[in-house]
Amino acid sequence: MKRAIFPGTFDPFTIGHYSVVQRALTFMDEVIISIGINESKRTCFPTEKRVEMIRKLYADEPRVKVEAYDGLTVDFALQHEAQVIIRGIRTVRDFEYEETIADINRKLSGIETILLFTEPELTSVSSTIVRELLQFGKDVTPFLPEGMDINL
Repeated sequence: MKRAIFPGTFDPFTIGHYSVVQRALTFMDEVIISIGINESKRTCFPTEKRVEMIRKLYADEPRVKVEAYDGLTVDFALQHEAQVIIRGIRTVRDFEYEETIADINRKLSGIETILLFTEPELTSVSSTIVRELLQFGKDVTPFLPEGMDINL
């Protein structure tokens, strides 16, 4: 079984994240959406709520699992016998950061990282922008996957 993890904060899970998962499912048997717990990062939604929102979104897709983790992403990947780490790339800056992390993860574990470039129409969508829009009471449904309920 080809298993990948797709790590991130997913605060909230956007149409860009959804696109990456859907594309990864075309070449992976299973994708574990891995919600990293980072106490130093200020989030809008508690970890448990993010897990619940994403699980509900993928309730009818048995090849997608959702789990929270604390610690190194590469350790989580090893614990779940993942062969690949999937990451989405929106900008050159993302690429430079992810390349460094991918190199370190490969040296630590032998696990490869596959970078999926964001579809052009989604490059402006980020969790940071969605959170800011939410703070100002704006409708963020155009930036969320269809069926994503942020009001659970």
